[in-house]
Amino acid sequence: MIIGVPKEIKQSENRVALTPAGALEFVKRGHIVYIQSTAGVGSGFEDEEYVEAGARILPTIEEVYGIAEMIIKVKEPIEKNMLWSNPINCCLLISTLLLTNPLPKL
Repeated sequence: MIIGVPKEIKQSENRVALTPAGALEFVKRGHIVYIQSTAGVGSGFEDEEYVEAGARILPTIEEVYGIAEMIIKVKEPIEKNMLWSNPINCCLLISTLLLTNPLPKL
């Protein structure tokens, strides 16, 4: 599987959905991992760490969405993200928790 990790584009969102250690685990299992350049910087991970883990760096978010079969993100995608996706081979995995209502009391 071709996995893509874009840089988060929401304001003040500095997290990255996949660490270099996580990228290494995917690569070990035969997957190809593409990380958008500087996607991990806000979380303290440099591009070189991802490369050492076996991931490949792409310069733009459009390239990540265009090549990936699965996208891993922190925040929910926005409409602009959908325009970048390759409709033939892309599905989304959203690793986020949306709390729009208070949790029910138990």
